[in-house]
Amino acid sequence: MKNYKRMLFSLICVLSVLTGCKKYYMETGVHEAKYNGNIMQYMEEKKPFFDSTLTVIKLAGLADVISKENITFFAPPSGSIFKSIRRLNIELRVTGKDTVSQLSQIKPEVWKNILSQYIFKGANRLKDYPQRDTLSYLAFPGQGYTSYSGRIMNVGVIFNDAVVLSDKGEVLSRVAYAGYRQLYLAYIPDLSNPQVSLVNIPIATSDIQPTNGVLHVLNKFKHNFGFNTNVFIEQAISAGINPRTP
Repeated sequence: MKNYKRMLFSLICVLSVLTGCKKYYMETGVHEAKYNGNIMQYMEEKKPFFDSTLTVIKLAGLADVISKENITFFAPPSGSIFKSIRRLNIELRVTGKDTVSQLSQIKPEVWKNILSQYIFKGANRLKDYPQRDTLSYLAFPGQGYTSYSGRIMNVGVIFNDAVVLSDKGEVLSRVAYAGYRQLYLAYIPDLSNPQVSLVNIPIATSDIQPTNGVLHVLNKFKHNFGFNTNVFIEQAISAGINPRTP
């Protein structure tokens, strides 16, 4: 009963602030998710965040796909590409080889093969994907989608719990799957076991809607380009590293 009264009192206080004191609350309306331009143009406007990504798109020969076709693009930010290149250079140093200082030193086919895993035909927003629960795959497995590269990736929405905490941080109540929802893209290492050891990448920003599809931006802090960095390194070295151009 004591906890119930505390929750009721807190709710009344919040409502009082929202309705009785305009200084602390202002209705800003619904932010427009649509963008009057294609996906490439949107990314060009956000160039500091997508600078390396744009370079990789062009090196991979996928600029027309990103700018003209109706697609869903889970865009890896420049920071995720930088982390994978850094790992590649560590491997190159260990083996006594020259390091990579220009993205053009990686063969175009390597960029295309890996970047195509982030591209899907058709326009899909968060609401179009099924629920996924990393602790209960059998009940909520998300769904497999075939990427532009032909590789199957798992996409799903995590339904977080709605939790009410006391002023001491204790959980007063929890309602399963009633909290905020977050979109995830997952790499499946072993396609014969599609629910085992998935590399789960959260989406930082979802449902950006340029004129030719939907753009979801991956969390740069929790993603290395290529999902499995060792695979990226292996492909880059096997294809051969181009010499640096002046």
